[in-house]
Amino acid sequence: MGDGDVVGEIHAESWKAAYVDFFDPAYFAEAVQSRRGKWHNMLATRQDTLLLAALAGRPLTFSYFGPSPVRPGWAELFGFYNHPDAWGTGSAGALMVASLRRLREDGFDGVHLWTLRDTPQSRRFYAKNGFTESGAGRRHDFGDGNPIEQVEYELTLS
Repeated sequence: MGDGDVVGEIHAESWKAAYVDFFDPAYFAEAVQSRRGKWHNMLATRQDTLLLAALAGRPLTFSYFGPSPVRPGWAELFGFYNHPDAWGTGSAGALMVASLRRLREDGFDGVHLWTLRDTPQSRRFYAKNGFTESGAGRRHDFGDGNPIEQVEYELTLS
């Protein structure tokens, strides 16, 4: 299995477990399938950084980040997904520590991210890892024409 397949599997299975209640079933099935296949092209561009964490040799968690398009000197965490098989194992926490270390090494002043407002598990995870709400919110359309509320979290690295 190639890296694109591995990342696609993590992304799709995370979505299936965490986001099913936010979308129409027909759109959701298509969105999950899209997440399985999109990573080959994304990884081929090598524009941003992707880190994987494995348990017993099986990759189950990934972080995907790069320079923020809206905050000079900052990074944006574009995606952080943990396969449901890894929930509660510490894999996500270990990868967050490694991701923040890498961002510091790369010289970023801070990092921000967007997460769904109504996902308490992800919001607790980011808070546990030192992120705080920035106070910004937005409505994001994932492609189904029904924007969902997101909140921004941030963490100063310097």
